Amino acid sequence: MTNSEPLLDRFGRVHTNLRISVTDRCNIRCFYCMPEENVQFKPRSEILSFEEIVRFTACAARLGVNKLRITGGEPLVRSNLSELIRQLVAINGIEDVALTTNGLLLEDQLQELKSAGLHRLNISLDTLTEETFQRISRRTGIEKVISAIKSAIAYDFNQIRLNAIAIRGLTENEIVPLGEFAREHKLELRFIEFMPLDADDQWEHEQVLSGSEIRSQLESAFCTLEPAHRKDPSQPAIDYNFSDGRGSIGFINPVTQPFCHDCNRLRITAEGKIRNCLFSIEEWDARELLRSDADDMQIQQLIRDCVAHKKAGHGIDSTEFVKPDRAMYQIGG
Repeated sequence: MTNSEPLLDRFGRVHTNLRISVTDRCNIRCFYCMPEENVQFKPRSEILSFEEIVRFTACAARLGVNKLRITGGEPLVRSNLSELIRQLVAINGIEDVALTTNGLLLEDQLQELKSAGLHRLNISLDTLTEETFQRISRRTGIEKVISAIKSAIAYDFNQIRLNAIAIRGLTENEIVPLGEFAREHKLELRFIEFMPLDADDQWEHEQVLSGSEIRSQLESAFCTLEPAHRKDPSQPAIDYNFSDGRGSIGFINPVTQPFCHDCNRLRITAEGKIRNCLFSIEEWDARELLRSDADDMQIQQLIRDCVAHKKAGHGIDSTEFVKPDRAMYQIGG
């Protein structure tokens, strides 16, 4: 096997998308991601250095990976993150680098991120009200997030996308205001079904507010949603355009409409474990190789081994589903 061969799993899926968690730490405590108190973070010595992340990414890029997403925890709590982005953008073969953030630290770092070459931003926005924000995040700050979003528009990123977690009994009343906010500011909005990755282990299927329900509510409030051209067959979202021409909306429905058959993503956690699925219960230790005398070929073989063991799907909709031991903040969003 040579480096020129695609990063292929046993179901014929070619993997070109790498999600890189740079920290398990966060400045808020969203219940769908991490515990409220007494969180046990990894010691700094166990977290990959920038040099290790860049080396691993360069190895993945030589296997055909061309798209990166920086995640956490909250990635912007990692010092000098813009310098890491600058180095990742410069890797041969990398065409797109995006950042997922809760937005609280974003406004002060926008100039640095743009100058470093960051292409796209994904900003979490589950609500526009402080009351609901506090119920979800168990901290304060929605106005700071909204201010950062408005400021980011002026920096001319290739794309700014808003991500909203949909939770029955909590966010139904947020759907239309979020839709109006996105339309007003000409931003793409995606609703994501609540997934079983909460640290408190309280997820129940009845809490899933489905994409189809959200779509019906938006159409009743605004206008018909028309299917949009699928730019990337592997993207997790089903996209629609508002028929009045005022924007687009996307639905990521991992519970009610699994999209695993087109998945092209793999992940590396903040402490260097490779995962072939968000819901994987297996991991491959890249840090061990990065901190030993292993050469790049060995790292690339580890990546291939991980992808080769990928299952057909995450299995949330199966009676045999096993919830990962790790919560979202420990994996990388």
